[in-house]
Amino acid sequence: MEPTLPASVSPPVNPACVINCTWYGEDGTLRALDLDSISDVLADDAKGFVWVGLYEPDDAVLDKVQEEFDLHDLAVEDTRKAHQRPKIETYGNSLFVVVHTAQVVDERIRYGETHAFLGPRYLVTVRHGASLSYAPVRARLEREAEQLAMGPSFCLYSVLDAVVDNYLPITDSFSETLDLLEKDIFAESYKRRTVIRLYELRRELNKMRLAVAPLQDALAQLQRNQAQLINEEVRLYLRDVQDHAARVNDAIDTLREMLGTALSVNLSLVTLTQGETVKRLGAWAALLAAPTLITSWYGMNFKFMPELEGRFAYPLLITSVAVTCVVLYRLFKRARWL
Repeated sequence: MEPTLPASVSPPVNPACVINCTWYGEDGTLRALDLDSISDVLADDAKGFVWVGLYEPDDAVLDKVQEEFDLHDLAVEDTRKAHQRPKIETYGNSLFVVVHTAQVVDERIRYGETHAFLGPRYLVTVRHGASLSYAPVRARLEREAEQLAMGPSFCLYSVLDAVVDNYLPITDSFSETLDLLEKDIFAESYKRRTVIRLYELRRELNKMRLAVAPLQDALAQLQRNQAQLINEEVRLYLRDVQDHAARVNDAIDTLREMLGTALSVNLSLVTLTQGETVKRLGAWAALLAAPTLITSWYGMNFKFMPELEGRFAYPLLITSVAVTCVVLYRLFKRARWL
């Protein structure tokens, strides 16, 4: 349902960083707002809540939002600086939630943050860095009036669910990439690019684990929070999000272990190949060393040496060299050095 305004009323004008500023009524109606009218709407006796969505807001916008919702200074300061760890903090009659987001850009994972302020009749979401828009989440909720009736806590759940679900395609793509790299690992020829790609995947997974692992604790803390801001029915939905986060974390741990094993196997195969090459070189060196030793012995310029005067000395020498080489070749062949 799109907000409708009378023809004589101009649509609200907000700064570009304000992606969404909407009042949602209990009956499913909604109305676009400007930032200056938020406190007036919240002071009204009508039941409903306000959802404000910001993307990398400047200080002036944050100051205005803080004034309209009476947000705590410490929470707003964290939002200005970003680069926070995933956490849940209670400030009076409001909750401050920080989660890390991920987005694939140019085949690399880029990370961002979403900060959420949850109050009895409002939800403020602030996105920083790489983060997908929550417009699809809002559109889905606006089509489901019974979900909006659960209040801003259900909207917070929907945002957290979108954040966690966005991790799943990333882990799935990592798994597919690992399957392709395994074919290169067991190929006959060594590929340096394969090792580099394995290392890059391992590094990306380590970064991803730093974002997902603390998220599980934050979600568990949100479920246990005694504040009345979380609808009891919404707590069941949050448990489902935590289950998805645990699934993502388990997938990351499994992939990290598999990548570590892949790196070890690749190193072992390279070492084995090098060993086989050294054995072949050693075998051929031995085959060349035997005739070299014999011919150098008889090449010394001494007058009295055995067999020099014999009629068949030269043919016998050639035969002995050939026999020695054949025997060595068969021995190395049996030992699989050749």
